[in-house]
Amino acid sequence: MKNTNDHKIEFTIVFNRLKRRLYNYLLKMTSDRLTAEDISQNVFLKLFENFDRIEDKSKTDIWVFKTAKFEVFNFYRGKSVKVDQFGVEDSDEIEISSDLDVLEVIELKDFKEKLEDELNILPFEQREVFVLKEFGGLSYEQISGILEIHEDLVRSRLHSARRKLIAKLSKAVK
Repeated sequence: MKNTNDHKIEFTIVFNRLKRRLYNYLLKMTSDRLTAEDISQNVFLKLFENFDRIEDKSKTDIWVFKTAKFEVFNFYRGKSVKVDQFGVEDSDEIEISSDLDVLEVIELKDFKEKLEDELNILPFEQREVFVLKEFGGLSYEQISGILEIHEDLVRSRLHSARRKLIAKLSKAVK
């Protein structure tokens, strides 16, 4: 058995590697910064408490995102909100580079809003896979483990989500 310092070091490495991806995933699933922060803290607290019980440390990402998924479900269950009613508000600030002019910034913001609007109307299963892949930065294998579905189904849902988003957004850009 490892000593407490090894446990803390390993946990810190995992925390630093996953904190931004987990927060982005939770933010897109809850549409609320404080809720995403609270759930993220709860997930990492549970990870810290259970870190020694995870036998295969290579599956820690799956454990974290699966725990986060259940925390999101519990959050919405407590609010009596249907899971398929997640909304995504424009929560990420756009960083303005000196190379961009104001018109380009406005166009980027408009595009981002359209993307989030279209993301909101995707079927929940497709939206969840898309958010885990694009905002969580997870692999097909990891998403498969989190959602407990076959990798081919992950690929299919992601392909469908991307196809729908591209079709809708390409019409909006024209």
